[in-house]
Amino acid sequence: LTGAQDGSVRMFEWGHAQQITCFRSGGNSRVTRMRFNYQGNKFGIVDADGYISLYQTNWKCCPLTGTSPKPYLTWQCHSKTANDFVFISSSSLIATAGFSSDNRNICLWDTLVSPSNSLVHAFICHDSGATVLAYAPKHQLLISGGRKGFTCVIDLRLKQQQQLLQSHDSPVKAIAVDPTEEYFVTGSAE
Repeated sequence: LTGAQDGSVRMFEWGHAQQITCFRSGGNSRVTRMRFNYQGNKFGIVDADGYISLYQTNWKCCPLTGTSPKPYLTWQCHSKTANDFVFISSSSLIATAGFSSDNRNICLWDTLVSPSNSLVHAFICHDSGATVLAYAPKHQLLISGGRKGFTCVIDLRLKQQQQLLQSHDSPVKAIAVDPTEEYFVTGSAE
């Protein structure tokens, strides 16, 4: 799966010289992150306009009609930009990281309810926007990085911030959690 500056999203398969499906054509907002769910049957994209779109992966483009796959869910999750997201346990709960004018820069969403009621909880822990997310399922922790170099650890069971750490002097761009969930590592723009 590839996402581009022009907003296009294309799927390729080993052994095929060409793309097998174009999920989104060029001319859309820049793709900032794409992720598959844990089962691999769905994926999502977030873009620079603050939108998230969720798709089924089992779509094959019909060469006769030229029909393109449509997302089964799209909504604006952040008012300025969406930078990252993670699927939480099941594919119906999603956390997003971005930049919103109301400073709700980490949000938890339930995709099984109507978009107007889908916001489960919003966290205000990165005043200039959140850049990256990681999820530690065993401990039910959400770890986010921000534009000012801070890392925030959120306990999803309690829906509250546990720690706020000054990790770097520049934006946090990457977070990795070790398989035992004993450690996490952050990387910055520097």
